[in-house]
Amino acid sequence: MHLLVILMKKGNIRRNLFKIHSWLGLVAGIFLILLGLSGSILVFRTELDKFANQELLHVSPSGNVKPNEALAHCYQSITARYPNLDVIAWLNPDAGPDDAYNFRIYFNDKQLLTYDLALISFNPYTGAVLREGPASQFTPSLIEWLFQFHFSFQLGIPGAALTAIFGIIMLLSIITGVIVYQKMIWKVLTFQVSVKWKNWRTISSDLHRIIGVWSLVFNAVIFFTGFWMNLFAFQPKTWQNELVATKPNTLLSVSPDQMYSKALQAQPDMDPTYVYLPTQPVRKFEVRGYEKGQWKLWGALNSVKIDQQTGQIYQVNRLADKAFGERIEATFHPLHVGNFGGLIIKIFYAIIGLTPGLMAITGFLLWWRRSSRSSV
Repeated sequence: MHLLVILMKKGNIRRNLFKIHSWLGLVAGIFLILLGLSGSILVFRTELDKFANQELLHVSPSGNVKPNEALAHCYQSITARYPNLDVIAWLNPDAGPDDAYNFRIYFNDKQLLTYDLALISFNPYTGAVLREGPASQFTPSLIEWLFQFHFSFQLGIPGAALTAIFGIIMLLSIITGVIVYQKMIWKVLTFQVSVKWKNWRTISSDLHRIIGVWSLVFNAVIFFTGFWMNLFAFQPKTWQNELVATKPNTLLSVSPDQMYSKALQAQPDMDPTYVYLPTQPVRKFEVRGYEKGQWKLWGALNSVKIDQQTGQIYQVNRLADKAFGERIEATFHPLHVGNFGGLIIKIFYAIIGLTPGLMAITGFLLWWRRSSRSSV
């Protein structure tokens, strides 16, 4: 703020804002390219993972594990392999009869520069492990590695904080860009500006303005929601917990299959998206999902929590009962990942998600042109 005041006192406010706009883009440029490209790929995260591993994750409905014990068998196998876990998340409770069960594991290696997630997939009919490994490696899934890279650059909690910082930098870049190019906004929106294909200078200049205007709102939403979802990385407690070893697992006293069935009975109109299987006494068994027919933009606010030691329902949450502020905040994740619509929305997100990188490239070319002129 002090820097901004000094720059404005020097004369031409717009010129100084342009300098700020340019430097913000230069500082965050390479990261914007990486975030935009990875984000566009992750829009089709589930589809790409299934396509890349279609033979591995396709199972036959035959084996020695009973259908009403499949979840318990997976839980027992995971906790035996990993004796100190924060929690286990069943990622695809909507799995079909031919689909493997995918689980995300939250562990702690007491290192700040690693974000402690792992992926493990099971054949629910035989109990066989189909793939396994930390999200910091390509072994279990390239998509899972990319997911962790997108929100933390594979640099743990500091990386998650860095991603949030770049979100703020991009928001400031957007604001300064709106002020600097305010006269061009209406012209672009009314198609009075077109790309002049005369040379790379005119191409980069026109593309920067046109892409910037048409992606303005989208990028503001994407970078704000990304910043908001990574706010946890600025909490001192988050950093402290990363350096403290997780306590040994406290296993469920009630079958997870029974609790899952009970949760669905408590909310029969819920389509489950995540199931959290606790390994620590402070957590509860939880099923989260959407209400049938609900617009997914409102997020998976429906949930049922069950005490894993008694099997009694602890809490039932419904979208309709949530406060307005909670409902607005719940839209941030769907707005960020684009999972609230069909194929058209996803394609739109994948294409527009590339615009931060294009803005960084064209912005750099404009800066380089001006720097070359000034040095002559």
